[in-house]
Amino acid sequence: MLRLAHRGDWRRAPENTVASFEAAMRVPGCDGVELDVRLARDGVPVVLHDESLARVQHRPGRVGELDADALEAAGVPRLSTVLAALDGAWLDVELKGDDHGAMTAAVLRAARGVEPSNAIVSSFDAPSLATMATLLPGWGRWLNALDLAPTTLSLALGLGCRAVAVLWGAVTPASVRRANDAGLGVAAWTVRRSATRDRMERLGVVACCVEAAALGDPVEAVAGAGEPT
Repeated sequence: MLRLAHRGDWRRAPENTVASFEAAMRVPGCDGVELDVRLARDGVPVVLHDESLARVQHRPGRVGELDADALEAAGVPRLSTVLAALDGAWLDVELKGDDHGAMTAAVLRAARGVEPSNAIVSSFDAPSLATMATLLPGWGRWLNALDLAPTTLSLALGLGCRAVAVLWGAVTPASVRRANDAGLGVAAWTVRRSATRDRMERLGVVACCVEAAALGDPVEAVAGAGEPT
């Protein structure tokens, strides 16, 4: 089972930043990261979960109202910058919104090629997954969902997805078996307790999006470094 750090290791640095991703990759047992991608006003893909900069960057402004240069100055990195820093790490690239197209696909292709074995795109938004199926046909796709109901599995199959990434509480022996019987893998999000992470592995999930204790002990904390500002 892949252990993917949810937005990096935000215990060490602000989430969805190069520093948080690099910190995650120093945690023993971490295979890669999950990151969130939105489009700046000029169409450049940037890495941020929220629509606004209020929670993480502590300033006003919305991603879609600012160009990539302004966002970068505010602490929101370009997707290309993050991918360059994560060469070799396993990536779950979650697309936020349904407006991703050629520019996002071009950045992903330039970083990982046409058929990567260590990267997928995921989304709650079916239009983005359908677009990526056309622009990046060799990339794996995961449908993000809250359940593994038959309608969810049918949608994932219709989009050509390899797996469904589902809220961890919906992962049961029966739901995993139902997904596997349909030809779909199951990934789980977002797990904070190591015992829950281990249970997900026993249930046969292919990847687990983790944070806090489920990610593991941060190397900096073991070494006695101070808390991030």
